[in-house]
Amino acid sequence: MPVYQYIAVSQDGTKTTKGTVEAIDEAGVMALLTKQHLRPLSVTLEKKSTSRMKSLFGSSKVKSDDLVIFTRQLSAMVGAGVPLIRSLNSLEQHSESAGLKAVLVEVIKDIEGGATFGDALAKHPKTFNDVYINMVRAGETAGILDDILKRLAIQQEKNASMRKKIKSAMTYPMVLLVITVLAFFGLMLFVIPQIGKIVKGLGGPGAQLPPLTEAMLGISSFILSWWFVIIPLLVGGVYMVLRYIRTPEGRKNFHRFLLHVPAINTIIKKVVVARFARTFSALSGAGVSILETMTVTAHALGNTVYEQSLLDAMDEVKNGRQLSQIMEESGLYPSIVSQMLAVGEETGQTDTVLIKVAEFYEEEVDVAIAGISSIIEPVMIVLMGGAVGLIAASVMGPIANLSNQIKS
Repeated sequence: MPVYQYIAVSQDGTKTTKGTVEAIDEAGVMALLTKQHLRPLSVTLEKKSTSRMKSLFGSSKVKSDDLVIFTRQLSAMVGAGVPLIRSLNSLEQHSESAGLKAVLVEVIKDIEGGATFGDALAKHPKTFNDVYINMVRAGETAGILDDILKRLAIQQEKNASMRKKIKSAMTYPMVLLVITVLAFFGLMLFVIPQIGKIVKGLGGPGAQLPPLTEAMLGISSFILSWWFVIIPLLVGGVYMVLRYIRTPEGRKNFHRFLLHVPAINTIIKKVVVARFARTFSALSGAGVSILETMTVTAHALGNTVYEQSLLDAMDEVKNGRQLSQIMEESGLYPSIVSQMLAVGEETGQTDTVLIKVAEFYEEEVDVAIAGISSIIEPVMIVLMGGAVGLIAASVMGPIANLSNQIKS
């Protein structure tokens, strides 16, 4: 459907509005603006290149920090009694995120056209995920939108904080790994061949070199002779692995593999449990049905093994079984989770109980990440030093032999 740009003023002529709208023709745009109590001044067909340029430069990307701030501010304004449309207009005008401004313009337009807030957000799945949309819909239905937005802001802050800590913990070892690989290939391609020529020149054509030196010179010679095959194979191999992981089957196998890797599997399980507890608690506290809560929570866990287990549990819940019993039998969750969930099911305070579980495991994640970071750092330094030391030993060995021969 064509996209039209418009400029319109309010009926009293005090406010000018600019935006875009999808319509069959200009007459459709005029009718829509009139329905929204606006008087159109200009309606033009939007050029496709403009939307392509926006997509190319990623202007529609909304950062998680911007979304958290928006949710916090909207919660405060709605809680203070400011009408939703006025709150959204104010936040759109003062937002520093170009992507968020563009999204809010569309959301405001849809609400003014008669859509609910939740339905308007649902048209922007790249910005607002299923958890966000379902909680907003529940908040609108129950008339507690301000409270729901506060819960959403807290949940987003916790999720963003956890992601940042995991990325931060992985950045240093990845940088060291890249430096080690680059240093190894640099030494093998440029340093070892030159040193080999010098050593052989000093020792003569019949000089016997230590086995380690011979091995290093052999590896260096192989890399120099076949670099045009080795490098494409390495790059192609990495690309194929990443492409396979992006497929549903590859993602499932990769997640299953990670759950069997020592040290890493502990962190993954704690992250998943924390996400489950906080998301399930937020949706349950918002009044979302148990089956809808399970569906949305499953897709928010970030691990296909746990996601599938929760989706499979839905059939048993439909048949009357307690979710706490199913989780205890699955063996994927710590016993404390099923026990606390059982308490919540008995007392009717599932959201309150699971918040405690989420806070506990978020602290556990912090401790686990700090622990593995303190282990990874010296291990990577030892590996880097070992690689450089191995090359240095292969060079110093023949030089020491030559010096002994000269002294004798």
